[in-house]
Parts: sequence; C-alpha cells; structure tokens
Amino acid sequence: MASEPVATARLTAGTAALLAQASGSPTTWPAKAQRLAGLLGRYAGRVHRARLRQLHAAGTIDEVPTHAQLAVGALEMVRFWITPAAAEYYQHRGISFGLHQVLRLLEEPASLADPVGLLSTRDAIIGHLMQVVHANPRYDLELLTMYPDGVAELEAQLRAMIAGHHPRARAIGAIVEEADYHARLLAYVREFRRDPAAPAPLRDNIAGDGQARWAARERTFGGLRTSVRYFCRLPPGWPAALAHLARTTEFPVELAEPAGAAAGGDSAND
Repeated sequence: MASEPVATARLTAGTAALLAQASGSPTTWPAKAQRLAGLLGRYAGRVHRARLRQLHAAGTIDEVPTHAQLAVGALEMVRFWITPAAAEYYQHRGISFGLHQVLRLLEEPASLADPVGLLSTRDAIIGHLMQVVHANPRYDLELLTMYPDGVAELEAQLRAMIAGHHPRARAIGAIVEEADYHARLLAYVREFRRDPAAPAPLRDNIAGDGQARWAARERTFGGLRTSVRYFCRLPPGWPAALAHLARTTEFPVELAEPAGAAAGGDSAND
C-alpha cells in the first residue's frame, strides 16, 4: 500500500544515532524544558477558552464546546484517530511507533503534551507539523489561523526546512520518514492560503487501502472545525460526558461528521 520509501535518516540510521540526532545539542535542552514548562503551566489557566472564543469569532469553528466536551472529545480524538491511525501507519512502514514517540519527545518535549493544540504557541504548532507526517494537516493549519501570520510563517519555515537552513532541520530529520513530506506539505500550505477549502494531502494509510476503514474518523477529526463539531455533539456536563467516555469503546459513528460534509466549511447537511 505504501510507495517504495526513499532513504532518510529515520529509515537508515541506527537507534543510537537517531536518539542522538533527535536530542540535538545539549545547549538546546534548557529551552526545550522551558517551553514544556510554559505549556504545562497554561493548563492551569483559561488560555484554551480565550482561543476557542477567538476561533469562533473568526468563523473557524461553529460553536465553543464546554470544558467537559473539550476534554472528553480530545481523549476520543486521540484514542480513536490519532493513536490507532499512526500505529497502523508505522506498522506498515516497519517502524517502531514507540521509538517514534521517544524521538519526538527528545526533539521537542512539548510536542506531545497538547493533543488539541489550543495551548501551544505558533512555533510549537509549526514544529509539530514539520516533525510528524500527518494523517491530515488541515486541523493544524486551521489552528494556525489563530495567529495573523501563522500560515505564512509555516510556509516560510517549510521553505527553510527544505533548503536545510531551519535550525531544527537535522533533529527533525531523525523523525520524519518520508523524504518528500515537507515539499508536499508546502504545496498544500500554498493551496490553503489561496483556498482554505482546498483538499488536504492524506497520509498513505488513510488515502490508500485503509480509506474505507478511516473515512468517518478522517472526515470528523481531519479538521479543527469538524473536530469541534464532534466535541459539541458530546454531553455538555461532566457526569454525562464521563459516563459516555466510560461506556464508549469504539468510535461512535453516529456522532461522526456526515458524509458529504465540506472539509473547509459548512456541512452539506447543515
């Protein structure tokens, strides 16, 4: 199902070399720790509410979920979409998913601490996009619209990454297994800037043989707008939301984004 892989450090280097490359120079470690501490500190505040209101005012999302809907929805996005789809992809690639996570942690610890992205800085979102071959990058590009220069800065940093001038280029090279990923992402960023509804490039296990298996989840969680719609379909209060979480063991297709929904805008069924 996957195309023949092009040689990259992630596919050719040994584990010890990859760990050292992802870790980078010890001079970068204090700043990494500081960024992680800053992100964790934002969990105690109300930054996510302010950003949700900002996204709603801009029309990027249709409504603002409650605390319970956001928390439970984020957990379900991780357990039904992000983790299983990624695990399948790395299994097909013959790459250890566990080592992949360790490399991400070493390269930028904060990249694993905010699955929804509402507490992350502009550059943290950009770094995460460059660090991981995404199943669908639309979510993160919509998230970057929180910043006036977010998508433009992503384009600039991708150009630097492809040219080899980005300060994280070598470390990220220990993680990204597809040699043309950044070029494909750059092409999509340019399309997105012209038309936010432009089709997003899907990872090969989502667009290939697994298309039918992942279609409802990709349609739901592939974009920020559609993800928040899912969150808002969950029970709004904590007791009912936690009860839903406890009894839901498989992706609830009845809560999925309807087939035929427009990825970058309103649902065809609205």
